[in-house]
Amino acid sequence: MKILVPTEGSEFSKAAITKCCEMFDESENTEIRIMSAAEPAYAPTEPFAVSAEYLRDLDADSLKKANDAVAQAEAEIRKGFPELAVGLTTRVVKGSPKQAIVEEAESWGADLIIMGSHGYGFWQRALLGSVSNSVVHHAPCSVLVVRPSKNGSS
Repeated sequence: MKILVPTEGSEFSKAAITKCCEMFDESENTEIRIMSAAEPAYAPTEPFAVSAEYLRDLDADSLKKANDAVAQAEAEIRKGFPELAVGLTTRVVKGSPKQAIVEEAESWGADLIIMGSHGYGFWQRALLGSVSNSVVHHAPCSVLVVRPSKNGSS
């Protein structure tokens, strides 16, 4: 089974990684891919002006955060669940997380996506958008959305 686990390094993503490991720790032939999307910075329109150097710095910071999130998740799995580390791969892509997760699931042939939810209410989702909601509606496979419990576990 191929399981895609998107992360951005938050406690919500960590809960999804933990849930994935708990569910598939004893499974054979399980491939896990941890991925993160580095969303590019967009230049504002007039009357605001931002230098190209500033935009490059924002892009570099976004890419570093994505790489750090993936590395941290990989280290956690390799340390806590060495059996799962055999089929573990990582990937960092540039683009919108909503689109990148769905595209990665399609191109890799994922059987399941396990991801965290920030638990936004109606107005926050309307203003900010919901990555998990978008993935649930557009993914080519099943999606498990994990919320951390009140005590911090999944």
